[in-house]
Amino acid sequence: MSNEDIKDDNKLGARIKRYGQVTTTMAGLATKLAGEKYLGLNIERDDHAEHLTKALGNLKGPLMKVGQILATIPEALPPEYAKAFQELQSNAPPMGWPFVRRRMKTELGPNWQSKFKSFEKEAAAAASLGQVHKGIANNSQLLACKLQYPDMRAAIDADLKQLQMIFSMYERYDKSIQTKNIHAELSARLSEELDYSLEARHGKLYTYMLRDEPNVHVPEVIDDLSTDRLLTTGWLEGERILNFVDAPQKQRNELAMNMFRAWYVPLYNYGVIHGDPHLGNYTVRSDNGINLLDFGCVRVFPAQFIGGVIDLYNSLMTDDTDLSIKAYESWGFTNLSKEKVETLNIWAKFLYGPVMEDKIRPIGEVKDGVYGRETAEKVHKRLRELSKDEGGISVPQEFVFMDRAALGLGSVFLHLKAEINWYRVFNELIQDFNVTALDKRQKSALKQFDISAP
Repeated sequence: MSNEDIKDDNKLGARIKRYGQVTTTMAGLATKLAGEKYLGLNIERDDHAEHLTKALGNLKGPLMKVGQILATIPEALPPEYAKAFQELQSNAPPMGWPFVRRRMKTELGPNWQSKFKSFEKEAAAAASLGQVHKGIANNSQLLACKLQYPDMRAAIDADLKQLQMIFSMYERYDKSIQTKNIHAELSARLSEELDYSLEARHGKLYTYMLRDEPNVHVPEVIDDLSTDRLLTTGWLEGERILNFVDAPQKQRNELAMNMFRAWYVPLYNYGVIHGDPHLGNYTVRSDNGINLLDFGCVRVFPAQFIGGVIDLYNSLMTDDTDLSIKAYESWGFTNLSKEKVETLNIWAKFLYGPVMEDKIRPIGEVKDGVYGRETAEKVHKRLRELSKDEGGISVPQEFVFMDRAALGLGSVFLHLKAEINWYRVFNELIQDFNVTALDKRQKSALKQFDISAP
């Protein structure tokens, strides 16, 4: 075994050790929350949240990704933890060349290098579940090769058990939110992210759904260089969107509009949303077009769920409580009293606020460093009060990534300081909305790309 192989194996051993450290941290959190609830002990949750995020932040793998996701779902965690998790980033270095060489041989065969004119040994990007290498095909096309880390299935299974522990502890401490469906949704989406053949089909679906959007671009999937754990696409050049925060207002508005259409044209025309508006999942082209990347986290909603999105908007515009209840129930919310609906509508009015005013305006403002945090805390406090008498809110599975996408995109628009008449943009997009037509269009598109209907 070479020195490089030994170093590579040592990295894997170190990751196993870090998972053990997180287990210990979770157990510590359980003990502290139990002490706070049953023994009247005081837990410094700000300090403990910081300690927990440090333990998670050094990990590649799903638990780090889960932490990032939970940070954008205000209903999922106490505010101290959500705020700390917002800062989570993967600090672990990419896997070295011996690992890459072995994995590429496994995926494409012993002569895999002959399939490329060149293949860069150093990773161009490292994420939670895999890393990307730049290559050149034999026909001279620039390529992005995403290679999955080893043993991710075992890591996901282990991490989801850790997550279940977190939720179990949380519900003992705070019964305002029932977390069963949140855990189920995260489990389903994380499991899907391991299937690169499904991600390839999602990418092709997005190429189809955005075919009439000249300012949104999706990388071409290279089928003969892709497997279940290796996804090869064309390489799309672009800059990070944060490079444009000081650009002229007109350019920032144009970028925001292109981002808006990249996410919401597929949602309202096909019931499909890109559930991961992470800064690394899109880049800006020289003509201000958007490259939309990474289709591991895609959510397909039933047509009636999208109908509920429109119903809730109309109910808020007309102050129609019965229509609000209909919308929430179409999403799967149950046990809704008038007081719970009024409380949920506080959050809904925050999310829909920019599209409820017919004027040019920013998307909102950030308080305490996290978009939506102040409103979320207000809602959470009220739900805790109501849960004492009425029981907690069970968050439907579909709600998780819809919420996340709205908050994630809102954060991007805030970074850009975009000022747009969001009301007119939104109403133009939904003016011909029809549940039956969406259902028919969705089924046709999903069948074309061999993707299961919801």
